[in-house]
Amino acid sequence: MAAPCKIRTSQHYTGGIKKQLRDGYGLYVYANSFFRYEGQWKSGKKHGHGKLLFKDGSFYEGEFVDGEITGNGLRYWASSGNKYSGEFQAGELHGYGVMQYKDGGRYEGEFVFGIREGHGLLVDKEGKTYSGAFHNNKKYGAGQMKFMNGDNYEGDWILDQRQGHGVLHCADGSIYEGQWRNDVFNGQGIMIHCSGVIYDGLWINGHPAVAAKKMVILGEDIINFIQGSPSTVHIQLQTEEGETVNNENGRVLKISAGIKYLQPIRSQTPSFLELIEDLEEKPFQTPFGYECINYPLTQTVSRNQDQKDTVPFNSQSRSVSCGISLLSKDSISEHGSVASQETESALNSFGESEYPEISVTTDEMYLPPSNVRVEAGCAVFKDIMPGPPPSKVQHLLSINETDKNKGKKPSKISAEKMTVSQEKIEDSRSETIMKERKVKKENQLQDSNLVRPGEYIIIMVEDVTVPPFLGYTLPPVFKLTRVLLEKPKGKTSRKETLKIASM
Repeated sequence: MAAPCKIRTSQHYTGGIKKQLRDGYGLYVYANSFFRYEGQWKSGKKHGHGKLLFKDGSFYEGEFVDGEITGNGLRYWASSGNKYSGEFQAGELHGYGVMQYKDGGRYEGEFVFGIREGHGLLVDKEGKTYSGAFHNNKKYGAGQMKFMNGDNYEGDWILDQRQGHGVLHCADGSIYEGQWRNDVFNGQGIMIHCSGVIYDGLWINGHPAVAAKKMVILGEDIINFIQGSPSTVHIQLQTEEGETVNNENGRVLKISAGIKYLQPIRSQTPSFLELIEDLEEKPFQTPFGYECINYPLTQTVSRNQDQKDTVPFNSQSRSVSCGISLLSKDSISEHGSVASQETESALNSFGESEYPEISVTTDEMYLPPSNVRVEAGCAVFKDIMPGPPPSKVQHLLSINETDKNKGKKPSKISAEKMTVSQEKIEDSRSETIMKERKVKKENQLQDSNLVRPGEYIIIMVEDVTVPPFLGYTLPPVFKLTRVLLEKPKGKTSRKETLKIASM
């Protein structure tokens, strides 16, 4: 067989010829001069390996079959700057290949006649990575997306959006599993927030359908505390319309107490101690039209429960910065136990640390209230009672008592009309009453473990969930309280006393 000769034709071809047809290696410049081909020919058609160049700078280099771009090759588009390397069929991207986009994005996977179809890996210009199914050039079907902020989604997609069922693992540790629509939570789903809050229910456009917006302290308008007896405070999470949020669990709530703050009279040149006092604690606003400062609130903890010998104070409780001993040595002795050296040391140093640890051997301990977590939209603070007034708020109580005494009316009995005997009787009565008041006041001052009766304490409950659930912290809720005198136990009537004495 004779080898093909190389000739230059009027059709701008230079290369091999066989049977008057281009055959072998040759360079062909098209009549419009926009295209130029250099490579293998067979029976007058581009066949084998070759390079097709375009006048704008674009080109294809790879395999040709019977004049068509078919097989493996490299395609570059000068107008877009994109570059593709992979399989071709009839000039189209078809099969497996890698598309490198000018903006930095990249797709590696299956193509069907020029579009992304099937399974592939897409990295966009922002760095997000998607691995999964494609249809008609879009994410469609099951796939996994890794976001730049560390979030990871695995689930269903429709038209480049998360839709159907999917699981989102957030970088902060939060997890959502459930239904999606329009790329956000929509439908039934459960979120386990990194703060410990769990919401299991219906979602609408990325938000809970029944979202907590406020807290309510259940019960009467005024909470009654019996002096020396613990009580229970019930909290409920509600929507703006007052509906209970039963689908939420785990929100952290804190309870504390406050007393009305009255600005003390300062000297013109404040002392060093007054300046330090100003730095210690700032009043907080209440919905009752006045500011309050913290008042001690205690919680009875039973030693019969499975608890450690050392119970740490809650570092988040701001209601126990008063520096007074809620558990005195006398109270331990009353329970019939002897305080150890460690217990005495803890009691003596109670005022030195804002939140110390106390080791005791009694059946009950009085500690600052622990934070509680919400269950089914409700929270319960058990065995709560106000503590005795610390020294820094006693002057406020004294001012209140003085204001009450100012309102008392003078006696109707005129001193001018009194007889000498009446004056003696009145003086005797006054002296007796004064002595009784003095003894009663001394007893109250000596008994530092009792809270005073009256309506001067407020209860405050705060949402201290960290970080806030879905970025929202519930506003605090307040409640007025009334401290009632403890009813005497085992008190006998006067008749019963006389009867016993006569026997």
